[in-house]
Amino acid sequence: MPDFLTAIDWTEVLPFIAIGFAAQVVDGALGMAFGVINSTLLVTFMGVPPAVASASVHAVETFTTAASGISHVVHRNVDWKLFRRLVIPGMIGAILGATILSTVDASIARPFVMIYLACIGLYLLLRAIRGRIEPRKPRVIAPLGLVGGFLDAAGGGGWGPVVTSNLLIQGATPRHTIGTVNTAEFFLTATASVTFFIALGWSAFTLHTLGILIGGVVAAPLGGLLAKRVPTRQLMALVGVLLTLTSAWSIYAAFAR
Repeated sequence: MPDFLTAIDWTEVLPFIAIGFAAQVVDGALGMAFGVINSTLLVTFMGVPPAVASASVHAVETFTTAASGISHVVHRNVDWKLFRRLVIPGMIGAILGATILSTVDASIARPFVMIYLACIGLYLLLRAIRGRIEPRKPRVIAPLGLVGGFLDAAGGGGWGPVVTSNLLIQGATPRHTIGTVNTAEFFLTATASVTFFIALGWSAFTLHTLGILIGGVVAAPLGGLLAKRVPTRQLMALVGVLLTLTSAWSIYAAFAR
């Protein structure tokens, strides 16, 4: 075994592997919440400083979204026409968000975005409870990708919750929406990360990052399989519950400061 691996205290890394694994299973299966779950658990339960947690999550997402995207492609969960209409606006939004983040406090708008997403989560949950879900082709795609990419880079997360939930409201099928959004996320995350890495260098890569990375990459293949196997109605309900709970927590955290 290489010397640098034997020098690592793996008892310190294992909790972060577990966190990364759990967050990626949820994100890969439901199309959202990798950043939210990781940041919440790292800061609240593991005592990691918020700045370090944010840097770690951004660094890891480049790798986990690549692995998750491959899984969704293998399981044929990607709508390539939808992908092409999302990915370029998403990358443009990510560049704008990463640039503006250095001069403007984007966290000011975050509570209001979370209130909006909580309402969408409740709406999706009600749709799932009501019964049969008729698929429709979404119409608003490119502007959604632009906004989602901007919020993800500027606000430290938001691509999955914003894009996945709004596509579902427009009638897109959960399986292909989740697969497509996850696959497109790699490109905008990589685009945003270039800007962040110029400023942070290698300082984002800590033991926290290593643990989340290992757990996330190991869990990534499971997301595509779960999105393929879970029935549409149950998948819609799970997205609604997750979106409502994570948004409610973010609202509470923002106003409790």
